[in-house]
Amino acid sequence: MIDAKRYKGRPELKVEGGLLRPRTETLVVGRRDCTKLVDGVLKQIQVLRTHVPGLPITGALCFVEADWPLIGGFFSTRGIHVISPKRFTKLLAQETAGGVDVARVRDAVAKVFKPA
Repeated sequence: MIDAKRYKGRPELKVEGGLLRPRTETLVVGRRDCTKLVDGVLKQIQVLRTHVPGLPITGALCFVEADWPLIGGFFSTRGIHVISPKRFTKLLAQETAGGVDVARVRDAVAKVFKPA
């Protein structure tokens, strides 16, 4: 489940709390709190799991024009990858290397969700 966004600024994960307080993770792009984007991907994944059970689903927020560092900078929060388009292609190759039948997945999703 890919949600592509065109945001300026560097994506970062701000972590607060831990031992004495509950741990909270906040997705920040530039200076904008973008945590709601993670919530949106999680909701979309839940819809897919409800209507097309049995499919392997991985969520990703792909920031197209973000200020990614030359090395690293990619992370996950609440099971959602926050990633650049170039790094996402590598991740996708790894995820589908286990023999995912892309045509079967496409057909299963197309039966439930009509084109926009």
